[in-house]
Amino acid sequence: MLRLLAILFASVALGGCAGLVSNAASGFADNLGKAVFNQPDPEIVADGAPAYLLLLDSLLEGNPDDPAILAAAADLYAAYGAVFARDPDRAKLLTGRALEYAERAVCEAIEDGCGWPSVPFQAFEDSLEQVNEKNADIAQTYAVSSLAYIRAHSDDWGALARLPHIEALLLKVLPLRPTSEQGALNSYLGILNTLRPPALGGLPEVGRQYFEKAIELTDGQDLSVKVEFARGYARLLYEQELHDRLLNEVLAAPVDADGLTLTNTLAQRDARALLQSGQDYF
Repeated sequence: MLRLLAILFASVALGGCAGLVSNAASGFADNLGKAVFNQPDPEIVADGAPAYLLLLDSLLEGNPDDPAILAAAADLYAAYGAVFARDPDRAKLLTGRALEYAERAVCEAIEDGCGWPSVPFQAFEDSLEQVNEKNADIAQTYAVSSLAYIRAHSDDWGALARLPHIEALLLKVLPLRPTSEQGALNSYLGILNTLRPPALGGLPEVGRQYFEKAIELTDGQDLSVKVEFARGYARLLYEQELHDRLLNEVLAAPVDADGLTLTNTLAQRDARALLQSGQDYF
């Protein structure tokens, strides 16, 4: 879920911190976000991100019901847990914190949002009528945090049972978000549909369509989409030729792209690891 990094600093640096401090600091926050997106060294971001985690935790101590701060914290915890936490137990812990914050955010921002974590699917789907352009960003945070949590807790059948809810929410949010975010949302839908094999309810061919749409929407510049395509779809169906082709395309592509340098650098790192482990996988 490398594309979470874009949401990470878009919400925290561009939206979160700029909205929490004076207007005079908004230019700094904007430049910070751009610098992070275009940072070629992931370790610098990995080392710096925990400071933002603590900052947002501290802000929530004084503003525990602020949906904007809750959503920013959820985005950051989900991104850090999904991308930088290499230990599975730590990933579970961090994505669990992300989901907790996201649940609190939708509870504050959406009328029936407090019931989202536990309501049956039909009641959840009915409540999506309340999602609109005004609260779509927080609904998206809930969807992405849930997906990060489910992926980290893929051995938990209770977590997997929420997949239809999250797909319905992503489909509701998709047309409400800017075109620049729709590639990432299609990638998330691809991940969601390839978390389980067909025998257990997965829909890999639907997932493939979403991955291909995400590649189209990003003009192939977002290399993380191809990594997720290989990891989710090609491995699930044991399609080694597709798997290796996608990953070799990632390694052959330039990483420098405005707003994508960091995620592309991480995508190439993961592509190398997947090609190596694929020798034993296939």
